[in-house]
Amino acid sequence: MNRDAELQPPFAALMGMKITHVSPDKITAEMLVRDDLENRLGVLHGGALMALADNLGGTATVANLPDGARTATIESKTNFFAPIPIGDTAHAECTPLHKGRSTMVWQTRITRNDGKLCAIVTQTQIVIPAGKAS
Repeated sequence: MNRDAELQPPFAALMGMKITHVSPDKITAEMLVRDDLENRLGVLHGGALMALADNLGGTATVANLPDGARTATIESKTNFFAPIPIGDTAHAECTPLHKGRSTMVWQTRITRNDGKLCAIVTQTQIVIPAGKAS
C-alpha cells in the first residue's frame, strides 16, 4: 500500500474529516456535521457530503498507485437518500468497483448515526503515470 494515502490534504482538516481506516480495498472516515457545514434547511450541505466522498475516493486511489503516479477525479455522481442533521456524524465507507491501470472507480456509502443510508457516491479517478504532465 502506498503510505502517502494516510496523509490528508489541508481541506480534509478544514471539513473535519477523520480517516479511521486505510487499506487498498477500503477507506473509512467520519465527519461531525457542524453548523458551518449546513445548508438552508439546517442539515449537512450536499456539497460537503460530496467533498467527503471525493476525498475518500482520492485517498483510496493513492493507496493503490504505483510509485510516482498521481490521480485526479474525472467523474463523480451522487445519489442522496436522507439528510444528516446538525450534531450527527457522517460515516463514510469507500470500496472499489474497478481498479485498473488507467482508471479506478470507487463507491462511497455515507450513513448517519442511526445507520440510515444517506448517499451513495460513485467516482472515477484517472491514474496519471510518473513523469506525465497534467
